[in-house]
Amino acid sequence: MGNPWLAMESGADPAERTRTVRRAHAAFLAGGTVAPLVRRVVAESWRRSADARAACDGAAPVELDEAALRAYRDGHPLARAMPVFRELLGAIAQDGAHLMAVCDPQGRLLWVEGHPGVRRSAERMNFVVGARWDERHAGTNAPGTALAADHAVQIFAAEHYNRQVQRWTCAAAPLHDARTGRLLGAVDITGGNHLASPHSLALVQATARAAEAHLAACTRQLGVCLTALGRDEALLVVDGKRLRLGRRHSEIMVLLSRHPEGLTGERLSVLLYGERETRPVTLRAEMSRLRKLVGPLLEARPYRLARPVETDLTTVEADLTTGELTSALDTYRGPLLPSSEAPGVRRLRAALEDRLRRALLVTRDPDQLRRWTQTAWGEEDLEIWEALVDTLPEHSPARAAPRATADRLRVAYGLAGDSPAKATG
Repeated sequence: MGNPWLAMESGADPAERTRTVRRAHAAFLAGGTVAPLVRRVVAESWRRSADARAACDGAAPVELDEAALRAYRDGHPLARAMPVFRELLGAIAQDGAHLMAVCDPQGRLLWVEGHPGVRRSAERMNFVVGARWDERHAGTNAPGTALAADHAVQIFAAEHYNRQVQRWTCAAAPLHDARTGRLLGAVDITGGNHLASPHSLALVQATARAAEAHLAACTRQLGVCLTALGRDEALLVVDGKRLRLGRRHSEIMVLLSRHPEGLTGERLSVLLYGERETRPVTLRAEMSRLRKLVGPLLEARPYRLARPVETDLTTVEADLTTGELTSALDTYRGPLLPSSEAPGVRRLRAALEDRLRRALLVTRDPDQLRRWTQTAWGEEDLEIWEALVDTLPEHSPARAAPRATADRLRVAYGLAGDSPAKATG
C-alpha cells in the first residue's frame, strides 16, 4: 500500500477486509501474534493497547463531568478553532451518517457533534464528551492512535482493538500549536465503512492544517520552541517551521537550552557521553550535522543557541513553581527524552519527575494522584498509589481498587511492612 496511514487500497472489498482483520484480531487476543496482513500502524497500536491492558470489550471511561468539562474546554486553545471545524466538517457531521469529534492531548473528547440519531448510537460505546479515548483506555481508535503516533490515520472496522467499536470506521489528525509544536489534541470524523477512503483522511488532515493556521493567526508570535517530554526525538519549531530531530541532536538541543551561556566542547561531551573516553572529533561531527539542520541558531566557541528557546520542560517547571499542578500535568506528556542515556539528560529527567511527584504528594488531590497512576510512567508508582488510598474515605468503594494495586506492588517490590518510599525510583 502506498500510504500506510490509509485503511484500504482503492477497490478493496470492505466486507472481505473486515472478515480478514477480525480473524487477525481474534488471533492476536488469543496468542499475541499479529498477522502480516495487519497494517504496521495498527499492529503497533494493538501491542500498545495490550501492554496498557486496555479492555477489548466495554466502554471508554468518562473522566470529565458536565461542570468540569464546561470550564476546561472553554479555556482550551482548540475552543478558538471550533468555527473552523464546524465550517469544514459541519455538513458531514449533520448528514445523518457521521460524527465530528475534537479531543485534548489526553484523548478526552471535548466536543462531539452530529446527527442526534448517530450520536445516540455512539453513546452506547461512550463516544461522548468527557470520555477518554486514548489508546490506554479505549484501545486502537483513530483519535487515540493519531495522538499516539502523532500522525493522521484511518482506523477501519475490525482494526479497532475494542470489539464494541468495530462497527465504526474513523479518521483523525493531530493538532499542534504552530508556534511551539506542542500537541493540542486531535480532530476526528467517525461513521461507517464508507469512510475507509482517501477522501476522509485528506479531509481531516486539511481541517487540522486549517485549524492550526487559524490559531497561529490568532497569536501571530514567532520564536524558538523545543518539545522533548515523552518523545525520544524532540520537535524543534523555529518561527513556525517544524523540524523533528534525531536522538543525539535532541539531547544536544535540550542541554544547550538549559545553558544559554553556552558549553565548552569538553563540558558538553561529559553531559552527552559521561566520563568514558570520547574523541573530540565525535562531538564536532555531531555539531556539524546539527548546524546543517538548524543553521544560525547554533553558535560555537562555546557551543550555544543564538536565540532564547522555550521548552516544555521549562513550562512544566514554571507551572510547578507557581503551584499550577493541573497545568503542569497537562504539559507533562512523559519523561524527558525517555530513551536517552546521556548523563545530563538523565539528571534533568529525574529532577523533573521528582518535582512532579513531590507536588502530587504534597497537594494530595485524589484526581491528580489518580491521573498519575493512569500513565505508563506512574502505573507502578507505589508511593503515589498509597497516597491515593489515603486521600479516599475509609469506607468508600472507590478505595478498593487502588488498595489492591498498592498491595500487589508492595509484594512485587518485596516491601511488605516497609515504607512505600522505599519503592520510589
